[in-house]
Amino acid sequence: MYTIAARIVKNTAEAEDVMQESFIAAFDKIDSFKGTATFGAWLKRIVVNNSIAQYKKSLRFVSVDDDDGITIEDKATEVSYEGISEADYKSVEATQLMIALDQINEKYRQVITLHYLEGYDHEEISEIMQVSYGNARTLLSRAKDSLRSKIEQL
Repeated sequence: MYTIAARIVKNTAEAEDVMQESFIAAFDKIDSFKGTATFGAWLKRIVVNNSIAQYKKSLRFVSVDDDDGITIEDKATEVSYEGISEADYKSVEATQLMIALDQINEKYRQVITLHYLEGYDHEEISEIMQVSYGNARTLLSRAKDSLRSKIEQL
């Protein structure tokens, strides 16, 4: 659950806050759990929704970073992602994929994360992102095209 939150909000401290808020929300609303899905899936949906909401809140603030002339190749050695083994992290392909994923449109990154990394289907993605089923499929298709073109540019 923490890894899901960290991927979406892109900040470890905010991911920890999202986790805490999600568990509190789940505890407060445990009586609304109907049992139609597993408890883990229900909790995961709370974490994803809270993560997306937190990310949208953080977009209101602009942070200014001083890169000191660091190129994208230098940043590849600085990128750190939770849940990726050291061998995969050091391989060029995984690093390029993660850099390209960070460079695409936010909605595209979210739909790719939800579908490929978290395993949600199109119907679940449409509910989470509050778009139609057809729009969720279109977003995923466009996201794959965008990610493919970013990888080719690297």
